[in-house]
Formats: sequence, C-alpha cells, structure tokens
Amino acid sequence: MAQKSHDKGAADGVPAVTDPARIRNVVLVGHSGAGKTTLVEALLAASGTIDRPGSIADGNTVCDHDPAAVRQQRSVALSCAPLHHDGIKVNLLDTPGYADFVGELRAGLRAADAALFVVSAVDGMDAATAALWEECAAVDMPRAVAVARLDHPRADFDEAVALCQRVFGDNVIPLHLPMLGDDGESTVGLLGLITRRVFDYTDGLPAQAREPDPEHLPAIVESRNELIEGIIAESEDETLMDRYLGGEEIDSALLVEDLEKAVARGHFYPVVPVCAATGVGLDVLLEVLTAGFPSPPEHDLPPVTGVDGSPRPPLTCDPDGPLVAEVVKTTVDRHVGRVCVVRVFSGTLRPDRTVHIAGHGLAERGHPDHDADERVAHLYRPLGATLREVGVAVAGDICAITKSGSAETGDTISAKDDPLLVAPWEMPEPLLPVAVVAKTRSDEDALARNLARLVAGDPTMRLERNAETHQLVLWCMGEAHADVVLDRLRAGGVELDTEPVRVPMRETLTAPARGHGRHVKQSGGHGQYAVCDIEVEPLPRGAGFEFVARVVGGAVPHNYIPSVEKGVRAQMERGLVAGHPVVDLRVTLVDGKAHSVDSSDAAFQTAGALALRDAAERGGPVLLEPIDEVTVRVPDGSVGAVMGDLSGRRGRVLGTEPDPDAEGRTLVRAEVPATGLLRYAVELRAMTAGAGTFRRHFLRYDPHPTDHRHPIP
Repeated sequence: MAQKSHDKGAADGVPAVTDPARIRNVVLVGHSGAGKTTLVEALLAASGTIDRPGSIADGNTVCDHDPAAVRQQRSVALSCAPLHHDGIKVNLLDTPGYADFVGELRAGLRAADAALFVVSAVDGMDAATAALWEECAAVDMPRAVAVARLDHPRADFDEAVALCQRVFGDNVIPLHLPMLGDDGESTVGLLGLITRRVFDYTDGLPAQAREPDPEHLPAIVESRNELIEGIIAESEDETLMDRYLGGEEIDSALLVEDLEKAVARGHFYPVVPVCAATGVGLDVLLEVLTAGFPSPPEHDLPPVTGVDGSPRPPLTCDPDGPLVAEVVKTTVDRHVGRVCVVRVFSGTLRPDRTVHIAGHGLAERGHPDHDADERVAHLYRPLGATLREVGVAVAGDICAITKSGSAETGDTISAKDDPLLVAPWEMPEPLLPVAVVAKTRSDEDALARNLARLVAGDPTMRLERNAETHQLVLWCMGEAHADVVLDRLRAGGVELDTEPVRVPMRETLTAPARGHGRHVKQSGGHGQYAVCDIEVEPLPRGAGFEFVARVVGGAVPHNYIPSVEKGVRAQMERGLVAGHPVVDLRVTLVDGKAHSVDSSDAAFQTAGALALRDAAERGGPVLLEPIDEVTVRVPDGSVGAVMGDLSGRRGRVLGTEPDPDAEGRTLVRAEVPATGLLRYAVELRAMTAGAGTFRRHFLRYDPHPTDHRHPIP
C-alpha cells in the first residue's frame, strides 16, 4: 500500500537535491538469496533514513512491500530507496534476483548509473549474474562487488573473491579483508589495505580505527600489494608504477584518488566485505557508493528522437535542458491509483505543469502506441511504498508521479511543446503461456480492468486473445512470474481459473479429389436449389487458398460463382476433420446446376460447403501443427542435454555454433513443434540451472503425427 506524506522539505532524512553532481543512482544486482534487500535495509538504517532495519522473514522491509514478495520472501519487483550520506543523495534500486523478474532488473539498469553486484559469501553466484556482468561491461557501466552474508557459519570470503576474479576478471580486488573475532568464526572488523588500519565493529557503527595486530600484518601486506598494483595499472600517472617498483611509498590520498577515478570510469571493481546483521563494512560501502561511483552528468544518456522518429541531438544531464524523463516502473495502488517511478534524464520535472507522455514500439506486447498531454499535479520521493512530496526533480534524480491516466512502464515524459521519445531498453520476450478463464460474467469485466492495469506496469507480460482457440493467454517469463500475475488479478477481486493452453492447428488435404455438393429443398413457397461440382488439389505449404471458376455453358450462373467460393471459404474456416482452419488448397468449380426460381446466394454457399466436405472424404485430410524455429543459448556443458531434450520434443536440431556474444556459451538451433514448447521456459531453466535462454518464432506448418504417442490436441 502506498503511503503519502505532504512534507515538501526533507524526506526521510534525505534533503532535496538540486545539483545532479550530488546524486548517485545505484542498482543492486545478484542472484535470489544473495542478500540485496537485507543490505539495502542495513544501509538505510546506517544512514539514518529509517530507525531500524526490517527483515524479510517478518515481511517488513522497505523494498519488499509487494504482497507477493512478502509471501514468497523474495523480491518480485523493482524498488527505489534513497538515502543521504556525506552530502550525497544515493538512490538505491533493489532488483529481484530470480530470473522470472528480469524485466524489473532491466528497468533498474536503465535508471542507474552504476551497479553494485551483491555476491553471497555462502552460495557464490549464478550464471545469470555472470552474464549480467558482461552486459554491464559492454556499456562500460561502473561496477563494484559487495560480498555479503559474512555472519553465516559457512561464509567463505576468500572463496567468494576467488570466484569473482575467475568470473569477473582480475581487476576485481578487495579494498578490505574481514577480521575474525576471538571465536575464529564471527566477522568483527575489517583490515584496511590502503590505510593499513583495523576497523573494529565490535561496538557497532561507527567503527573504531586502530593499528593492526602483528598477526594481521602478513595478510595485509600480501593483499595490499595486489591492490596497489591494480590501482596503479589504471592510473593516469604513467610514472606511478616506476616509482612504486623503485620502492617509493605511494601516498594513500593519491591511491584513493586514482582508485575513485578508475571505479568511476568502469575500469576497476572494488570488493567490499559487508555484513548487514552486524554493520561490518556498511560505512566503507557507503564511501564507495558516494565517492567512487559516478554522478549522472558523468554517465551517457540514452538516445532520443522526436515522437515521429526524427533525429535529435544527444541529451546532457542539465537541469536547464529540455525535459526528458522515463517511466521505469508502474504500479496500481488501490488507494493512490497509478504510481509511476520516473528517472529524469534532462531538464527539471516540476509539479502543476502539463507534460507530454508518449509510448511507442510495444504494440505487440499489448501496449498500443499512445501520446497524451497530462498535468503532473505532485511529485514524490519514493521510499519503497512510502511517497514523500517534493518540490522538483532535477536531471539525474528519481521521483514518482501519481494518478496519470496514460503513463506506462517505458513511456517518455517530455515538454508539451517539444515532445520527445527515449529509445526503449531491451525487453525480454515472455515465453510461458498461461490460459485464464473468468468464473462468471461479472468476473470477465473485472478481469479486463485488472489486466489493463497489469499490462501497463509490466512490459514483460504479453496479453493475447487468441481468435482461433478462443482463449485468453497471458505470456509470462516463468512460473514464479505467472504466480505473481495471477495473485495480483485475484487480489483485484477477480475469480478465475487456468486451463491448458491450446495450440492453433491447421488442416489440409494431401491428394487431389472431386466433390459434389447438392442442396435441394422444397417447402411450399420458394425452395432452395443449388448443385456444384468442384475439384480440389493441395498446394505447397504456405501457398494459401485459390479459387478458380471453370464452368461452361452457364451451368452455374455467373452471379452465383462468388457464392460457391464464399461457402467453400466458410467451410475451410470451420474445418473438415477436427475443427481447425483449412489451408493450402486450390478449389476449382467445374460444373453445377441452378433453378430459375429456387436458386439463391445462400443455397450455393451451402452447396459449396457440402462439395468441399465431400471432397475431403477422398482427399486424405491431415492435421497440421505449427513448427517454430528455436535458438537456445546455453553454457557449453549443457549442450548435450539440451540437444537430447529437443529431440525428445520431436525437434530437429539444425546445428550448433559458439555464441559470438559470450565465451563459454553455445547457440543450439532447432525446429520444434509448438506443442513441445508450452513449458519449455520452465524446463530449460531447470535443465541448465537457470543459465539457458531461448528465442522462438513461427516457421511453418507440418503434418502432425497422429499415432498413439502424439494424440491430436
């Protein structure tokens, strides 16, 4: 539930910011269970933004306020949590770690200028986190690593760092080492490698700094040399390495300055050990976020065009520039209405102003292109579900607006007199279909209303009303995503059920045949009289339908020939064997009879349909199933299992090739019946431990095997 406050001054300890250079937008990423939400909670408490941290188990964290997140005890949506440290506002963007909610992750990456990878000291990381690091590297996004959950009995900081260096690269180097307590297990402090000081958290925050004990020195010296060499290698001062190798003691302040520059450029990735429960490392991490990560003016902005696609000059993060902002998250609250979290890229967003809201390019996802002028009445600073009113939102900041009538996730907000459009971010394709049915007619109306709200906020969900199967199908990212969508529909007062998804099939004939259609009825007045003879022959797959009239001598009057074609087409729509549309036929009208009084358009339509049904009895009718071309992207070690599984789905593997975008991955290309892909999104993830992804598109229709192993659906 969104809560609103009308205090226009400080919001939760975060003063209003008017200088983009004093803003940091940081997205937290990592696999589910790594500790992202718990870390955000601890940072909010350490900075004084909240009185005390909540817990996931109790369901009272700032970021996991969604009822589905509370029930599942994991994040299911993007959430913004601003804090204030050392005169800098940090907008923390907490993202779900589960693969089903990758759309929320993409939105967080769009709104951020830097990424904090949270890696569990207990569980390491998953393949999706490793792949995300490569994506960030491709766009030079600055990154840092927080090794979390150090309080767990199985925590192993050294192994976590070694894993990060194997996966992320050699420039991932710790700034501090964890210091164990007298019990040899609990982490009570940090060993500062640049300062060569011990930071003791035994009494909580702030840490007490002191000289290291003799037993700490060997570890500090060894790791410090590695850190300094890494910093110097990225330094702009080319003499620094020679001075260091010559035995000169490099000033700590100079090292810190070069470190911060390298981090901001995305060339060096510091590792910070943190423990949310005890506060260890939280102050160090806040320093990295504020001093190391870049401000919005230092980060490239997405390209923009006019709403008509006309080119526009690149944006700069200037509060006095043209207004350009983007909706990165949309939710619908029962009390507040539609709440849109907005990243301002350029200009200044002010309340009580009319702006232009534009959304283009997502019509196939259920988001028709739209443009509207709307008045923004109020601006808010979101802290999870809590909204605090603010006076302005300058370029680089993140805010929230409410009660918009048209704004959806991905929409651009710009000036009314100069409407612009931000290039959309990459949206993953939903590949798990779920067919839903309202229980009553009144539920159908509620279902339509609630679906419109969900689609507005979730561009990873696609809504399909299939005209052939007459099913309402929600295309989701996976089972967990589908569960959340269904829960939100039911929470909106909709009683619904799910049913098996039906795949649209086709029918055709395999051999030429003749058909005779006779429709003769006498009923006292005008009767019905129509006779027609047709020849039917199959066409190549995908050729469609052809109708040819070859009657002679006026056997079928000219004005009734279109009626025969209309009747044939109607019968093709109804199907010949299993009720599926008929395709790829040529029908030739060769003969017939008419009556001067009793013949009519309706009679010849009926005769045409009867003739086609008669021909089908001798034409070898066959059921056709859709075949999709599938490209599966998997780790090299999973290729054999994936190929075997595709063959088991009656797929035909076309070949494999190395993935040009990622080392250690392979692309498997295959042709697979659509019936074998209904739950492939779930089963591929299980088969590859979450590392496999796939794309599909319709290729053609092929005859369906109708033996006992593959019954006709």
